[in-house]
Amino acid sequence: MFSLLLDNRKAKLVQSRRRPGRYELSVDGIAQSVVSMPDPTELEYAYTQHIARAMDAAAEPGAPLFTVHLGAGALTLARYVEATRAGSPQLVVEFEPALYAAVIAALPLPPGADLRVIFGDARAVADADLPGENGPSVSSSPSPALGAAASGGTAVDTDWVDARFTVVDLWDAAVIRHRVASQEFYRRVAARSAAGGVVAVNLLDGHPFDYSRRQAATLRTVFDHVAVVLDAEPEDDEGPLGNVVIFASDEPLGIVTDPDLLGSPRPHMLHDGSLTSWIAEARIMTDADGTDSPDPDDPIWD
Repeated sequence: MFSLLLDNRKAKLVQSRRRPGRYELSVDGIAQSVVSMPDPTELEYAYTQHIARAMDAAAEPGAPLFTVHLGAGALTLARYVEATRAGSPQLVVEFEPALYAAVIAALPLPPGADLRVIFGDARAVADADLPGENGPSVSSSPSPALGAAASGGTAVDTDWVDARFTVVDLWDAAVIRHRVASQEFYRRVAARSAAGGVVAVNLLDGHPFDYSRRQAATLRTVFDHVAVVLDAEPEDDEGPLGNVVIFASDEPLGIVTDPDLLGSPRPHMLHDGSLTSWIAEARIMTDADGTDSPDPDDPIWD
């Protein structure tokens, strides 16, 4: 479908030979997103399924859900929201305008989709002033999906406010930078969330889950309710590197009150006492004391 260079990294979108209508976006050979155009509710990866189930629980079936996506990829979960909650207002924060434009051109959103995009660094966007705060704002541009030019005419503080569900999926190829995984960053995400809004953070980690435990400890300092969902066995010291999703909110999480939402086979879920034990002595991450996520090319994961 396309191949383009992004700061000396190659992004590719290809169609499955075995499953027409199914597309994979990769950066430097690392899969980022899989989209089913015939049925956007068909989700390839377990972590996207977990997040989608939490989205299902975040509002009544079919009701609008203002969703913010930090990191666009191929808009897999934005397409899921549109398919299950048509017309829901959605906002994307994306660092790579060329990649976003190429994805939208190759895989258009359905007519009538209410999605807007802010092109910029997610941390800078999050740090921009909210209504009532003093300081410069960051500009956003109408989504190419809506047929508008990138004019940069709308202030962030009128767009990213009172998010009901926020997906934090901020990958620099295969690594998450610590500046978008710190307590300071999550405080800004929380400030832009609605009361009771849910935040889902997609991580990559493996036993002993040092990075994920620090992330969970950090999110616990910002939100009243936190749960970790992972498909690997938490105590398996030979377990593989894989996705870990952390959910956070100031209200009880639907996936905790009704774990059957996660389907079968049910992933491991840690919350309350089990999460406290798992976190153990892990330090919170701050701007001054944070680390990037594990590099999957590190020999430790071989």
